[in-house]
Amino acid sequence: MRWRRVAVRGPSMSPTLHDGDVVLARFGARVQAGDVVLVRWDERPDQLSVKRASRPADAGWWVLGDNPFGSTDSRTLGPAEVLAVVRWRLWPAPGRLSVGAAR
Repeated sequence: MRWRRVAVRGPSMSPTLHDGDVVLARFGARVQAGDVVLVRWDERPDQLSVKRASRPADAGWWVLGDNPFGSTDSRTLGPAEVLAVVRWRLWPAPGRLSVGAAR
């Protein structure tokens, strides 16, 4: 398994994560509902997004932002391909991310 630092951009994961936070994502980790994940959509192959896994779907995972008023997610783009599971925030407040409630 490999790890990657990822910078969060935008308000979609507020209040859990904020614009400018740096997180550590683990590729190859098992995904469960409620995990914060790094995803990609077929419609936006060059864009990676940080969202919360809600439930498995036929073509990937249904993912949502924690901020429903500031997130483009599966409600608009459909199921996403989960690339990695976000386990830690590195900056500005280091710590393990807990599994949240799946929506």
